[in-house]
Amino acid sequence: MRGLTSLRLRAAILSALILLALLAGWHAATVTPAAGPAATGMTAEQVEYAKMMGKDPGATKSAGFPTPGQMGATALGHLARPFYDNGPNDKGIAIQLAHSLLRVGLGFALACIVAIPLGFVIGMSPLLHRAFDPFIQVLKPISPLAWMPLALYTIKDSSVSGIFVIFICSVWPMLINTAFGVASVKREWLNVAWTLEVKPLRKALRVILPAAAPTILTGMRISMGIAWLVIVAAEMLVGGTGIGYFVWNEWNNLSLTNVIFAILVIGVVGMLLDLAFAQLQKLVTYVE
Repeated sequence: MRGLTSLRLRAAILSALILLALLAGWHAATVTPAAGPAATGMTAEQVEYAKMMGKDPGATKSAGFPTPGQMGATALGHLARPFYDNGPNDKGIAIQLAHSLLRVGLGFALACIVAIPLGFVIGMSPLLHRAFDPFIQVLKPISPLAWMPLALYTIKDSSVSGIFVIFICSVWPMLINTAFGVASVKREWLNVAWTLEVKPLRKALRVILPAAAPTILTGMRISMGIAWLVIVAAEMLVGGTGIGYFVWNEWNNLSLTNVIFAILVIGVVGMLLDLAFAQLQKLVTYVE
C-alpha cells in the first residue's frame, strides 16, 4: 500500500512539473517584449505620423496566440458566469455543455438499448454471428459524420440528427464487445447451468451477464469516448447550441482565447466521462 501511495505521489509531482514546464514554454513563446520606436524600424516622421493617426508606434504586432495570463482571465470570466443566456449565439459555457451532454446521453442510451441485447443474441448464437458479421464489418468503418447529410435529409431536424450520429457511432463498439464477451464465457459455467437445468433467461442474467460485464463496460467506455469526440464535430456542422458550435462560433469571431478554453473544457469533460466508466468497470471486474 505504501509503495502504491508513493508511486501516485511521485506521478502527481511529475505531472505538476510537466504542466509547469508546458506553461513556462507557452509563456516564453507568446510573451511580447516592449519595443521602442527604434525597434520598430520607423523613422521619426513615421513615428510622428503614427501618433497623429492614433496608433502606438512602440507597440509590436502580436502573433495572435494568447498568453497563459490571457487564458486564465478568459477561463475565470467563463467560470464566473457559466449559465448566462444573452441570445442564440451568446450562452454560458455550462449551457453549451448541457446541450452537448444531453445529445450524447440520448444517443448513447439508444445505442445501449439496441447494441447490448443484440450483442447478447449474436454472442450466444454462432449462426447469427456469421449472419450479422458482414453487415457489421461494412457499416462499422463508415465515419459517423458521413451519416449526417442523410440524417438531415431524412429527419429534417439538426438536433435529432446529432443524436442519430451519436447513436450510430456508439452502437458498434458496444455491439462487438458485448457479442465477444458473451461468446467468451467459460464453457464450464454454461455446462453447470445446463446441468442444473437453469432457464435461458435466468442463465443469461445470472451466469452470462456477470461474466461478460467487464467486456460490455469496455465497449461502453470506448463508445462514450467516440461519442464525445463526434458530438463536437457534429455540432460544428449543424450549429445551434453545444460546445462544438461554441468552438466554431468563437473561431468565426477570431477569439482564440475562447477557442482554446473550449478545447480544454472538452478535454476535461471527456476525461471525467472516461474516469466514470473506468470506476464502473472496476465494480464489475472480478479476479479469478
